[in-house]
Amino acid sequence: MSNLRSQDGKNYEHNVFKSILSKPKQEELFSDFLGEQDISPNTVEALILDIRKFAKWFSTANQEPWDIERVTVRDVSDFKEYLRVEKQQAASTINRNIASIRKYFKWLLIKEQIKVNPTVGIKEIKKQPLAPQGLTRSEVRKLLREVELRDDTRARAIFSLMLYTGARLSDVVALELFDINMSQRSGTVFYRFGKGSKQRTVPLPLQARKALGEYLERRPPVETSKVFIGERGSLNSRGIQAIFEKYKALTGIEHLHCHVLRHTFSHTMLAQGGNLSQLASILGHESLNTTAIYTKNSIEQLAEATEGLVY
Repeated sequence: MSNLRSQDGKNYEHNVFKSILSKPKQEELFSDFLGEQDISPNTVEALILDIRKFAKWFSTANQEPWDIERVTVRDVSDFKEYLRVEKQQAASTINRNIASIRKYFKWLLIKEQIKVNPTVGIKEIKKQPLAPQGLTRSEVRKLLREVELRDDTRARAIFSLMLYTGARLSDVVALELFDINMSQRSGTVFYRFGKGSKQRTVPLPLQARKALGEYLERRPPVETSKVFIGERGSLNSRGIQAIFEKYKALTGIEHLHCHVLRHTFSHTMLAQGGNLSQLASILGHESLNTTAIYTKNSIEQLAEATEGLVY
C-alpha cells in the first residue's frame, strides 16, 4: 500500500486504471458478464466505461485495489455523491452510471461471486421529465444545405435515414444493401440489429429514397454488402460520428450528434399528425411509455410559457 501511495499522480492513475481488472478472476468475471448481455455494442461500451469509472474512483477513494468483494453500500452512495457534487454531472449521466453498477453487481450476486449486493437501496436521482432535444426546422435546413453545397451524397443519405426513418447509429452501421427495397413510388428499409436485438421494417419516404438512390449510384464498387463505405471499407460507428463532427463544425450546431436526428424525426412526426403507436413501431419501442417521452414539454417550450408572466 505504501508503494501505491508514493507514486506521482500520473503513474498512480495508470496503476489505478490497471487495478480495475488486476486479478485474473475479476477480469474473467467481467468478460463473462459482458458476454451474457443481449445489448448493442454502444451499450456494452457504456457499461465498460461506467464500471471502469467506478473502479477507478473506488481505488482512489479507498487507497486500495479494486475488489468486487470489498465494495460496500457506502462506496456506491459516496460515488453517486462524487459524481453529483464534485463532477457536477447531469442526473441522466449519474443514473446511467448507477444503473450500470447495479446491473453488474446483480449479476455477480446471481453467480454467487458476492454475498451482498451493495447497490440495494441506492436510489437514482430524480429529474424533471423533459422531451429529448431535437433540431429546429431552421437547423435541419442549415444542415442539409451544407451537405448540398459540398455535394456530399453519403452524408445526405445518412442524415436522411435518421431524419425520415428514426434510425439509430447502430441501424445505419449495420445496414446492408439487401435491407433496402425501393421503387419510384414506395420503399422500405429493414433494420435487423436494433436495440435489444429487435428487428423492424420501416417505410422509406420519398426524400429518403432520393437521398439513398443518389448515394447508391456513386457508392464505390467494393465487395462488402454494407451500404455505407469509407476509404478503408465499410463505415463503423466512429466513422459516422466523424461525419457528424465535421458538420457540427461547419454548421455551428453544438448539439448535433447521431441521436439528435432520431429525436428530431420523433418530434416532427408527432407534430405533423402521427400518433404514439405509429411512432413506437417505427422507433422499435416495445412500450408506449418509452415513446411518450416525446410528448413531454421541451425546456424551450417551458421557457416560452413563462417568458410573458406579469405580476
